[in-house]
Amino acid sequence: MRNLLEGVATAAYERVLRREIDGAPAHVAVIQDGNRRYAREQGRDATDGYQSGAQTTEQVLDWCGELGVEELTLYAFSTENFNRPREQQEHLFDLLEEKLQEFADADRVHDERVRIRAIGDTDRLPERVRDAVDYAESRTAGYDGFALNVALAYGGRAELLGAARGVATAVQDGDLDPSDVDLDEIESRLHTSPVQDVDLIIRTGGDERTSNFLPWHANGSEAAVFFCTPYWPEFSKVDFLRAVRTYESREASWRQTRAKRALALVRALGSEVGEARRVLDRLKGTLPDPPEDVDAEGRSAD
Repeated sequence: MRNLLEGVATAAYERVLRREIDGAPAHVAVIQDGNRRYAREQGRDATDGYQSGAQTTEQVLDWCGELGVEELTLYAFSTENFNRPREQQEHLFDLLEEKLQEFADADRVHDERVRIRAIGDTDRLPERVRDAVDYAESRTAGYDGFALNVALAYGGRAELLGAARGVATAVQDGDLDPSDVDLDEIESRLHTSPVQDVDLIIRTGGDERTSNFLPWHANGSEAAVFFCTPYWPEFSKVDFLRAVRTYESREASWRQTRAKRALALVRALGSEVGEARRVLDRLKGTLPDPPEDVDAEGRSAD
């Protein structure tokens, strides 16, 4: 009976949240934290936690589709994960290989024209995972309905460092003029190019940090961030909708702030123009006469 009541209450809350959301962020990035802790609390192996987390990932894809999110980036394997015990790494590699191939063959992926793409230093991954990446990318390369980015062997600082080194080398070799180094030049050398700017970062598991994730596309665009306590396998649709609501609230606040700043600027400029005219009026008697083809306020008489 209790489970039934909880289910009814959750469904009602979902409907309330959905009514509060007018749109959706174009690009959501997720740090899927808490798989191992979830497994430990369930008295299970860490590998079971990753398996449960993979099921949550599939649900999030559905929720993105329902709201109209255009792009989803998942932090699946960071450069720090290479420091984990070899057994855990091998299980993660097995799971990544399995899921990449499964997604590449899924009817829903082809029906919805989902483009799958790996971002990161994928050369560090085992050959079988790289083969699965190639398979998924090649099977979905021509699609433009939804973008699914899987961050593998990814680290944001390493990515920026690699881009900076690439620019320095190109300048040193004479292939790039220093004056041509701009945002587009840097971005073209990132693992994540051409990922669009991130609107919302979600992190599960209770930690309130973005862990070196997409610094160029998320921190650079000052993306909204939503931290929540459920472990990734426990992440629910209610949590997802709350995250989107946080993004929308921030966007509304930013629009209001920008409008206030614009109004203040207009008022300040108006005050400055008025003061300038008053000063000019006081100086008119002491200024030399303008040329015959220019009036007193500097306008051409032609």
